[in-house]
Amino acid sequence: MIQVASNCVGCGKCVSACPFGALSLVNRKAVPNSSCTMCGACVSVCPVKALSLPAAGAAPAKKDLSAYKGVWAFIEISDDGKTQKVRPVGFELLSKGRELADQLGEELCAVIIGDGVEKYFAELSSYGADKIYAVSGPAYRDYNTAAYANAMVALIKKYNPSVVLYPSTYIGRDLSPRISSELFVGLTADCTGLSIADGLLIQTRPAFGGNIMADIKCPDYRPQMSTVRPNVFKKVVTRPGSMAQIVNETIAVPAEAGRVRIISKHFDETSAQDKLDEAEVVIAGGRGMKDKAGFDVLEQLAAELGGAVGASRAAIDLGLKPKEKQVGQSGVTVAAKLYVACGISGAVQHIVGMEHSDVIIAVNKDANAPIFNVCKYGFVGDARQLLPKVVDAVKKAKNK
Repeated sequence: MIQVASNCVGCGKCVSACPFGALSLVNRKAVPNSSCTMCGACVSVCPVKALSLPAAGAAPAKKDLSAYKGVWAFIEISDDGKTQKVRPVGFELLSKGRELADQLGEELCAVIIGDGVEKYFAELSSYGADKIYAVSGPAYRDYNTAAYANAMVALIKKYNPSVVLYPSTYIGRDLSPRISSELFVGLTADCTGLSIADGLLIQTRPAFGGNIMADIKCPDYRPQMSTVRPNVFKKVVTRPGSMAQIVNETIAVPAEAGRVRIISKHFDETSAQDKLDEAEVVIAGGRGMKDKAGFDVLEQLAAELGGAVGASRAAIDLGLKPKEKQVGQSGVTVAAKLYVACGISGAVQHIVGMEHSDVIIAVNKDANAPIFNVCKYGFVGDARQLLPKVVDAVKKAKNK
């Protein structure tokens, strides 16, 4: 945590500046607590320079970057308590990785860690992988941060990839910062775009609450690492029937992994259709639905169509749906077969979260709403009045 020198005068400016409430005054001296993230906000406001970040060791000397070749995609395995399978975002990473690797003139590699992972090799190969690095064994069946990070760091140090992509999932967001810290390299989180310019990976992500899009590059250290949101890139089978070169690696699980033990497992029984990022049909509501009664109609339509209900940020801010149901730049990105936008104006922050859907239908009272610029079918009218009739029509059609 932050270090406090003896010349602290107890002015309290650091206490006010800390965004995490990690500092307090005790006997007119600043005292940090365990909430400290070492963000450095307090250091910059101290008038007597009494606060400092602990020395973390010098950054490693710059290496010959030409030694780093290859685009890697970390493949996450999901477990619903019945079966294990590759999360779809893994195929999305491979599809985009294939494009990036071709532009760089380098190979595309999948990295998969788990137990019995050989059953996934053929499918991973079909999505363009030239090579598959596999770390397999009973000790890796369940995700463990220390074990998986140790394996990934060992592989990266041994083979020197230029680019490593991770899914922006709970596991990806937990794993990638640990690896970034171990390797002393940058990490760009929640990317919505990836491209190559002058041999560098250009990582595009929303910033300042989704109000701007930032292009980030890491010119000095390798590998260049990003987490990528599910459903941002299309899955493309580029090499059907092919088989990648398989590299099996044996990596011992570190003792540190034993600090965490799984005592029991409880699996979410929610259907895939209730999970926005996996739903084939999404019925989304915005400010125009006005209240809970308006969203009740959306729930009815979603139930009839076997879909999930989402919401715009405006509806989330009104408390009409929980944050995890938000579709958009600062929420979930969906790529549904059918996306119905009800009472949503169509701000760019929302559109980037659903524009990859196959068919988009919009209902809005404002004929000039931006949502009509991206939809395939548009209806000018009050969604609260129209949707109950749609629900009745769907019920009648299903009963025929």
